[in-house]
Amino acid sequence: MDDHDSPQTPKGSFRKFLEHLSGAGKAIGVLTSGGDAQGMNAAVRAVVRMGIYVGAKVYFIYEGYQGMVDGGSNIVEANWESVSSILQVGGTIIGSARCRDFRTREGRLKAACNLVQLGITSLCVIGGDGSLTGAHIFQTEWSGLLEELARDGKISAEQVQKHGHLNVVGMVGSIDNDFCGTDMTIGTDSALHRIIEVVDAIMTTAQSHQRTFVLEVMGRHCGYLALVSALACGADWVFLPESPPEEGWQENMCVKLSENRARKKRLNIIIVAEGAIDTQNKPITSEQIKELVVTQLGYDTRVTILGHVQRGGTPSAFDRILASRMGVEAVVALLQATPETPACVVSLSGNQAVRLPLMECVQMTQEVQKAMDERRFKDAVQLRGRSFENNLNTYKRLAIKLPDSEIPKSNCNVGVVNVGAPAAGMNAAVRAAVRVGISEGHKMFAVYDGFEGFAKGQIKEIGWGDVGGWTGQGGSILGTKRILPGKYLEDIAAQMRTHGISALLIIGGFEAFQSLLELSKNRDSHPEFCIPVCMVPATISNNVPGTDLSIGCDTSLNVIVETCDRIKQSASGTKRRVFIIETMGGFCGYLANMGGLAAGADAAYIFEEPFDIRDLQSNVEHLTEKMKTSIQRGLVLRNESCSENYTTDFIYQLYSEEGKGVFDCRKNVLGHMQQGGAPSPFDRNFGTKISARAMQWISSKLRESAGKGKKFLSEDSVCVLGISKRTLLFQPVAELKKETDFEHRIPKEQWWLKLRPLMKILAKYKVSFEVSDASQLEPVQPHGAEEPAAI
Repeated sequence: MDDHDSPQTPKGSFRKFLEHLSGAGKAIGVLTSGGDAQGMNAAVRAVVRMGIYVGAKVYFIYEGYQGMVDGGSNIVEANWESVSSILQVGGTIIGSARCRDFRTREGRLKAACNLVQLGITSLCVIGGDGSLTGAHIFQTEWSGLLEELARDGKISAEQVQKHGHLNVVGMVGSIDNDFCGTDMTIGTDSALHRIIEVVDAIMTTAQSHQRTFVLEVMGRHCGYLALVSALACGADWVFLPESPPEEGWQENMCVKLSENRARKKRLNIIIVAEGAIDTQNKPITSEQIKELVVTQLGYDTRVTILGHVQRGGTPSAFDRILASRMGVEAVVALLQATPETPACVVSLSGNQAVRLPLMECVQMTQEVQKAMDERRFKDAVQLRGRSFENNLNTYKRLAIKLPDSEIPKSNCNVGVVNVGAPAAGMNAAVRAAVRVGISEGHKMFAVYDGFEGFAKGQIKEIGWGDVGGWTGQGGSILGTKRILPGKYLEDIAAQMRTHGISALLIIGGFEAFQSLLELSKNRDSHPEFCIPVCMVPATISNNVPGTDLSIGCDTSLNVIVETCDRIKQSASGTKRRVFIIETMGGFCGYLANMGGLAAGADAAYIFEEPFDIRDLQSNVEHLTEKMKTSIQRGLVLRNESCSENYTTDFIYQLYSEEGKGVFDCRKNVLGHMQQGGAPSPFDRNFGTKISARAMQWISSKLRESAGKGKKFLSEDSVCVLGISKRTLLFQPVAELKKETDFEHRIPKEQWWLKLRPLMKILAKYKVSFEVSDASQLEPVQPHGAEEPAAI
């Protein structure tokens, strides 16, 4: 959300940041090029606002490179309000075009001339690898182009002197996620949302008629969308350009489909990337697949081609936050750039913003295509990066069950239990755990209704087919309770003896964390607890120590953001209205803070950052000023437990009183709708992958002790599996205890507080902002020993 005319002068601590990074006298051009992607507008908004914030001029370059070549009214200075209300809009408001002229030197001469006339020497390009390569060529030719323009008398020698070098920073906007070096490109997550919405809808009709559906998704050269949506909906078969099916796939696929039908599965889903090929590089089309299924199996088969639906719609919460972070980082990179700085790309690795050398990334991206053309498919998959490879391996493990005779038995029984409040994605995690467990030779036992059910003996063996179709289900099918094991230790130990439980996987929130501590504390008195125990964090509050993200918080964030979008629309219609929205999360401000960033809020009150009446006063003044501009609406988020006395009602009444005659106020408590709904693609995948990884850890622990009958007493046999910065980490619960604030049920340190200033800057508040180390370019593909946490 957006506010008054000019940022006031910064205070104290922010000065040292501004001295290093003043944008005074700089002019930045921002353009979107190539195919559009949801979230490009969020990136444009962040670039414009951060640029203006540090005192630079920012120019819109309309219609991509075409506008740069044509100049004139295509290059226009932007102000704070010109990017108001675009955060929730898909596509790009400054237009995008494929441009032939820019590929010629004459075209680039015109473009350079247009930029020099306005003093633009910093470019922020949002697009795919083609657009970024164009920017790189432009940068390397820049000084030559200026000399030629000076010779032709189009610009003065003084201008050549003054604008002698061009700095370029790229952001990758592409729904295909086909750019090497970045975990996620802007638009990918939103495209997955569109695909999964369609798949969920198709599943109900397919089930009614026992049909087979062939779904074609975008991705001419990259199978990321096909692969991840197959993983997220448990598709029967998937066709990718990077990993063509082996010879004789026609028969294998038909066998697989009929086996699934024999297991009482009423539908089959086959996902095809539009660029799917066989090992001879011949295309595999959705029509071909349909023909095959109809002639070989006689199943009623339909084809659905999703097409441009995938590029449309509003950006997801993930894409808005990603694009906002990238946009701010891009401006910082441009301000830190020197004449020697090579063109770079700002990108995401784990949840860290990083800068990578642009041309190395482009070359690696082109290597993938080369490997595919030369039929080196193994290399192609590896070049796509570890995230892609992980996805592929996980998909294969979970989709195809080996015959029982081929699975070596481990003679171990592993229990799976859900603890705490329901979170979307829990069921995907249970499904992955059960299937990986079975493929490792264990017997899997489902525990119903948390530890209370455990104590009552609500435990049943669960098979491969029992968890079919679980990924898309919200809530918790096993049932979950907040009750801790402490009061039932005897009964739980007895049930563990009865069922011979040799390891336990706990999926849940802060209560699951506390349960881990209770079980490990009581190992001396109950030898049954001396087994490997692993916890997978699943809670919308995202308040589990030892992990940056929990299963369920992405779905919840999307609910908050969708609601805020609707509320903002209502407020814009009424004019001069401020909404106060209360989010869940206990004492953890993750949902309020990230929701505020993704919805464009003016303020977000959270427990982690204490506030007093003066802060409330300054927020009211801020909104009063904002009502004088063309943006006459306000949005304020408040975490449910941010303050004992400044309740939602109190803040509502204060704002109503103070804003009298300037704006009126409404309040909204979102409540339990934040816990419900179908899981987002991110949560389905995160749940699936992290849970599969947890089962592999349990198996390796069980293998260590196989036949030795040893008890697990060490601290490292009770772990939380979390994602930290860029890596998946197993951390003993005993170590995490030191990092926990038990009174408020939150970790003592939380990474997302670093993003707090971002929201304030984009809402035009003065704050101090930590900047990344100047111009440190990361190597592409860092090969570390640690596990990659690319999701």
